[in-house]
This record gives sequence, structure tokens and C-alpha cells, in this order.
Amino acid sequence: MKRVSLLRNGLIGLALLLSMAPLKAQENSFSLQQAVDYALRQNLNIKNTQLDAVSAEARIGEIRAAGLPQVSANFSVTDNLIIQRVFLPPNAFGDPSVPADAPPVAIAFGVKYLGNAGATLNQLIFSGSYFVGLKAAATYRELAQKNVTQSKVTVADAVTKAYYSAQVAEERAKVLDLNIERLDTLMRETRALNESGFVERIDVDRLEVQLNNLKTERQNVQNLIELSYTLLKYQMGMPLDDPLTLTDKINDLNIESLRPVRREAADYDNRIEYSLLKTQNELAGLDIRNIRSGYLPVVSLSAGYGHNNGRDNLGDLFTTRWFNNAAITLNVQVPIFDGMTKHYQLQQARVTQNKVRQSQTLLEQSIDLEVRQANINLANAFATLETQRRNVDLAQEVVRVSKIKYKEGVGSNIEVINAESSFKEAQTNYFASLFDLLIANVDLRRAKGELYSEAGK
Repeated sequence: MKRVSLLRNGLIGLALLLSMAPLKAQENSFSLQQAVDYALRQNLNIKNTQLDAVSAEARIGEIRAAGLPQVSANFSVTDNLIIQRVFLPPNAFGDPSVPADAPPVAIAFGVKYLGNAGATLNQLIFSGSYFVGLKAAATYRELAQKNVTQSKVTVADAVTKAYYSAQVAEERAKVLDLNIERLDTLMRETRALNESGFVERIDVDRLEVQLNNLKTERQNVQNLIELSYTLLKYQMGMPLDDPLTLTDKINDLNIESLRPVRREAADYDNRIEYSLLKTQNELAGLDIRNIRSGYLPVVSLSAGYGHNNGRDNLGDLFTTRWFNNAAITLNVQVPIFDGMTKHYQLQQARVTQNKVRQSQTLLEQSIDLEVRQANINLANAFATLETQRRNVDLAQEVVRVSKIKYKEGVGSNIEVINAESSFKEAQTNYFASLFDLLIANVDLRRAKGELYSEAGK
């Protein structure tokens, strides 16, 4: 019975493992959108910018804390090892018996042990720099969040291109497998004809050379696939040893949907880089306000309350009465002349703001150029893809006709090999054009600011 129980438990465990295996495989299967979403959660560059945003929140809290009450407490016991003496005139106490030319009287002024305990409160009442800092804190938070978004756009771009690269490499491998299979069949038929005396041995050798070249290219493409998957995992932030399966298929992609309908003017606000510059311009303006606020007075209030005592015996210090003391102070600091320091600081701040505004104008021109260039590249990619698709059809027809001619004895083996080589080259060019088209579409979406946006998440 014990063996039966162990066997039953083992079968249950095996069944659980087998049931979990498809789940594990499913976890590592990604569509393009799923791959991008995974990268947005796991990519280390994004995590670093998110940490910067957390740090920015702490910095904002630090700025806000400067305007809150500042309370401190203190306690001290002082042992006056040698009490300092105070020198008084010889007749300081009005004793007529003291000669006028007597030396000054040195009196120990103080006690051996002093104790102090108290608390102090400081409260900022008015500071122009503080209020500007509160305004800048919100803008600083916005800047940190936009930096995170910019990092996400960069990662989404890299993951999308790496995903397409792996897809195209896999399709090239499938086509090469078909070519190898077709050429292998042709070589076996030709070898049979050679053994029957209908063709020369050199015809078999030529096909074998062509087949070996195809197998070598197939291995190179396989290496390219592995490299593409490794790059995709790296961009996604996935461990490089984890398995990865792509669920999207290029054949399911509607190529015509990628064709731009019309060339629209770029919306600069869609670009995170432009939004970042706008925020930097706001910060530059706040910096100018902060410097100007330095001409305003700073008002603060401080209050203190404490106890003190002094005795010649340490034990008496803690057993005798302590005396209260309290004070309230209103501090008003009025700037009068700072040697023109703030004047020159304002000049520098204005220059910085002008540079940011000029950078905005330059970025607008760059965005216009990028969008136009991306549109042109996409249009050229479509034209090239259509040409290469036509070339593939033509090359396939040439292969078919050349094989028929060769089998009927009116064509040469070299003609078949050249046709096969041209067909393979046309297929390679087609996939290269397809990849260029996909990349051109990604570049256009990024140029228009449509590749990723927080609003769409």
C-alpha cells in the first residue's frame, strides 16, 4: 500500500509538472505589444529614470519642508574646570579703606557646574524664494515624469525594431529551408539521370555546390535569428537564457495599412522631447523669478524656552531649583546691496532661457525634417517592396521554366542554377525591403510622436 501511495503521489506530481509546462511556455510567448509592455516594466533604463522620479519627489519634499516649523531641543552640562575671573577696580564696592592705587580685584565670575535645557522653534513667515521654490517643485515633478516617458519611447522603439528583425530573420530561414528542399530534390533527380547516363557528373557537382552554399547561408541566418532574439531579450530586460516565442506573424501583417494616407503637419506637442523643452523653459522662467525674489525681505519668527541652573557641587545641580527663561524673536532681513550679484545672476538666467527657446525652435525644424524624411523613406520602401515582390514572382517563373527546359533537354544545368540563385537573391532582397518598410514605419510613428504615449496606456 505504501508503494502504491508513493506511486500515486509521483504520478500526481508528474501531472502537475506537465500541466505547468504549457503555462511556462505561454508566459514566454509575446506579441509585439506584449513585448513592449514587458520592456516598459523590466527595462533597467526605464527603472533608473523611475528611480530619478522617486528622488525628485524626495527633493520636492525637502523644498516643502523648509517652510514648515523647525523645532529643536538641547540639553547641556558644563564643568568649568577653571572659572574665568573678572577684573574690577579696587574700590568697585565703595570701600574707603582701599587705597586708590591698589591693584584691580580679580573675582571668579561663575560657578563650577552649569546646566541648560531648552527648546527652540523657528518658523519662516515670508520668503519669495520659498514660494517660487514651491511652484518649481511641481514643475520639477513634471520634468521627472517626462524623463520617464522619454525613456519609455526609446525602449518601445528599440523593442519594436528588434522584434521585426527577429520576425524577418525567421521568415528568411523558412524560405531558405524551402529552397534547400527544392534544390535537394533537383540534385537527387539529376544524380539519378547521371547514373542513367543522361547528364554529366558536372551537372550534379554544380547543384551540390549550390546546395552547400544554401546550407551555409541557412546556418548564417540561424545565427542571425539567435542574435536577433538575444538583442530582443536585452531590450526587453529579459534574462538572456530564458526561452522566448514570438506570436505575431509577418504574414498576418496588413502591409497596406502602413501606407501613409497623406502628409500631415507634425504636432510638436506629441513629441516628448518638445514637451521636455517646454518644461525646461518653465523652470528657466521660475529661476528668473527666484533670483528677483532675492530683492525682497525675508521674515522669520523664532521662539525659545528653557531652564538653567548653576552650582558648585554637581549633585546640587540636579536637586536644586532650575530657573525658567523664554524669548520670542522676529527676524526681518532686508537686502540692501549685494555687489550686483543678483544682477549678473539674472543676466545668466535670461541667457539660459533664451537658449531653451532657441532649442525649441531648432527642435521644431528637426521634427519637420524627421517627419518629411520618414514619409519619403516609407514611400520609397513601399515602392521598393512592390518591385522586389514582382521580382520574386518573375524569378520563380524563371526557375519553373528553366527546370522544364532542362528536363526536356533543351536547357542547361547552368541555366537552372542561375535561375535558382536569382530566385534566392530576389527573396533575400524582398525580406530586406520588408524590414526596411517596417523600420521606416516605426521611424515615422516616432517622428510624429505616435509610437508611445502615456495617455494611451
